[in-house]
Amino acid sequence: MKIKFTKMQGCGNDYVYINGISEEVPVNGRDEIVRKLSDRHFGIGSDGVIFINASDIADFEMEMWNADGTRSEMCGNGIRCVAKYVYDYGLTDKEELDICSMGAVKHILLNVKDDKVDTVQVDMGEPIIKGELIPTASTLDKVVDYPIDVLGEEYRITCVSMGNPHAIIYISDTEKLDIDRIGPGIENHSFFPNRTNTEFVQNIDRKHIRMRVWERGTGETLACGTGCCALTVAGVLNGLTEREVDIDVLGGRIHVKWDETDNHVYMTGPAVTVFDGEIEI
Repeated sequence: MKIKFTKMQGCGNDYVYINGISEEVPVNGRDEIVRKLSDRHFGIGSDGVIFINASDIADFEMEMWNADGTRSEMCGNGIRCVAKYVYDYGLTDKEELDICSMGAVKHILLNVKDDKVDTVQVDMGEPIIKGELIPTASTLDKVVDYPIDVLGEEYRITCVSMGNPHAIIYISDTEKLDIDRIGPGIENHSFFPNRTNTEFVQNIDRKHIRMRVWERGTGETLACGTGCCALTVAGVLNGLTEREVDIDVLGGRIHVKWDETDNHVYMTGPAVTVFDGEIEI
């Protein structure tokens, strides 16, 4: 069968987007379909696949899959692109809407220019910092500057969940990082029962951060929206950065604010349509 799709990216974090309302994609076997579509040599090529579905609790549902065919709870860059998709393709005329992912509803504000969405602000909600809820193997109220052993080396991690788990590690230079060696070891460490995403962070100053990310189930990507939110929280918990920061990822820049008044994290960044297509699955 053939399905229509749209390739989109947020700061280079690219996914294949499928309109689950109009396209009939079998529920069984989606993991195999996702792996095929995500393959950069034999498929479309992406960091994963996102289905845009109808929802009873929000305007739309985001059903997110990693490139390896596993489900994920949330994707910050992905949800911005879902918001752009539903507006640009006429599924809604709202410039303020709600999108849910695995039952978690996020509030969205669209910045529209020339009848197309340019940037998107997402209220990512309150961060989760209690160890067992992230989840980690720790029962601490906050997992901050916590030592773990990876490949015979000690790393100091700060853990935050933005609906999905993140481990933040501070380093002196992101360009010298051997992420392909270290990333898998942290992702699959026994400290993380559901595996983890890992952000390697270089603080330029208290309002400017540079980051590389190893995403659970995908590997290194050019950006991670939830990771940017998590490291903003981690920076405050460690006393290293302000509550509002600009974060340079390999694919661009994301602005994040951890609001002290409501404890919510607000993420703003671009959403870009690359191309539309049709493929046999």
